[in-house]
Amino acid sequence: MDASAYQHTLKGPAVLAGIGVHTGAHARMAVRPAGPDTGIVFVRTDVTDRDNRVPATGESVVKTQLGTVIGNAAGVTVSTIEHLMAALAMLGVDNAMVELDGPEMPIMDGSAEAFVEVLDRVGLRRQEAPRRFIEILDTVEVVDGDKRATLSPAEGFEVAFEIAFPSKAIGRQRIDMAMDEAAFRSELANCRTFGFLHEVEALRAMGLARGGSMENVIVIEGDRILNPEGLRRPDEFVRHKALDAIGDLYVLGGPVLGRFEGILAGHALNNALVRALLAQPSAWRWRTFADPLKAAV
Repeated sequence: MDASAYQHTLKGPAVLAGIGVHTGAHARMAVRPAGPDTGIVFVRTDVTDRDNRVPATGESVVKTQLGTVIGNAAGVTVSTIEHLMAALAMLGVDNAMVELDGPEMPIMDGSAEAFVEVLDRVGLRRQEAPRRFIEILDTVEVVDGDKRATLSPAEGFEVAFEIAFPSKAIGRQRIDMAMDEAAFRSELANCRTFGFLHEVEALRAMGLARGGSMENVIVIEGDRILNPEGLRRPDEFVRHKALDAIGDLYVLGGPVLGRFEGILAGHALNNALVRALLAQPSAWRWRTFADPLKAAV
């Protein structure tokens, strides 16, 4: 039986540290093994006076401005979870406790690559519980003006995304691909987040982008890319948006069997789609592929 039919956790703790792109605060992260059916749970180790556990679920998303923020009933939040969530989703990590000593995940280089590398170093351990896939049975769509996000039935996991910006550095870009671990590693994992120089001052006035720099963001001014090293791929921008969407979908609690399509979408619309799917139980079902245990003769 294919190992992907079973749940997996880590063999040991995966640790890294860096600054948060918005808070500018240094944070240390440790992704630790967790039991079957735990899902992904964030734990704020710096919070000791109230419940510091924040499960990554569709309902726990409390903010989607320039990143995905989850929170619990005690008001404890964790920001910018999407890049780690994408790595966990596509490497097949079903269960993990993510300990964090600050309010925001480290941004690393602005992509998911550092998270993939640290998970690879630790390795995964199979668990004796079937992996539960979210099989899309009917199309669910959310629309906001010219933006839209859709989940529809498909044999496997497919991701399509389209963006359009007036800057000639970006323009209109589209990708459409079957998505599995190999495709994620080779096509999306190292694609970085991006931002416009003219927005930085406004964001900083709002208390955001304090840790942003050309070390972790592709910076665009007018029609120019300011990073001396340039782009990793000509369409790095749309590929990063697809990476974000994969992370945003993983709050559903399992890998998706279906097609995601985003047109000019972002974190807010991705989460609106998650909530729309959860509110329409007839549009999806849990599916497993593990062999049932044979009954004793």
